[in-house]
Amino acid sequence: MARHSFGAGGNRCSLSITRFIASFVVRLARKFQKLFTRDAAESLWEHACRWTHPVSSRRILATIDEAELVRLREHYPYRPNARKINAYEDANYWVGVNVKRVQDLWLDRSPPLDILDLGCGPGYFLYLCRLFGHEGLGLDPDDEPFFRGTTNFFGVSRVVARINAQTPLPDLGKQFDLVTAHRVCFHRIARRENGEWLEWTQADWKFFINDVRRRFLRPDGRLLLEFNRRQDGSSFFTPELRAFFESQGARIVRWKALLAADPAERPRFKTGSGGL
Repeated sequence: MARHSFGAGGNRCSLSITRFIASFVVRLARKFQKLFTRDAAESLWEHACRWTHPVSSRRILATIDEAELVRLREHYPYRPNARKINAYEDANYWVGVNVKRVQDLWLDRSPPLDILDLGCGPGYFLYLCRLFGHEGLGLDPDDEPFFRGTTNFFGVSRVVARINAQTPLPDLGKQFDLVTAHRVCFHRIARRENGEWLEWTQADWKFFINDVRRRFLRPDGRLLLEFNRRQDGSSFFTPELRAFFESQGARIVRWKALLAADPAERPRFKTGSGGL
């Protein structure tokens, strides 16, 4: 009986170990699979490119009076039901985010550019651009009172306007070398009952892209659109949207689409020759 009991326990133990090993192998296989995805390869390339021209976030933070940002937040408290995940007074976080944006577009090494930032938010990106010698103009609706204080604090020029489907952008009186839009959300029209967003159609995107190309980009200008991931964590670029943006001449890297003024040209993130 004792030997039988021992044997049964041994079988249960052996079965548990087998299940654990099988589960571990499956998880490991999934991790290896992720390592060889297109997204992972592009992420590795981005990190490698940033490494070739490092930028010191610490030195940039030293130019910002972080205590003043805290005072601005006290003066402009969070709106009711606002998501505090985006604590825009957290200069350390947002400088880090925007250093990467500057590096990815090689703005730390390019000659002075005229830049239009659509949805400029608190103004960190254009502030960093100015530190590297560029001229910037923001465009944003006046929905977030805190942004009034931060754009003034950073010395960022801003035009108050909203971007709507099938509607030309306001006349800004000039053209730009680079037009950017980070964490794009102006294409979201309304939420459906299931929580998903009703978004612009391909026709809406085509109107917007053509408007920017025709009226706001210089002949060698670029348009960068950076998108959020979808609610389920998947890419904004569904197969249909990827095909559409590529048909407009976009170079797509991870969640970003880069377009040239000329639809027949495939632009580079790096100014000049070489690079992505």
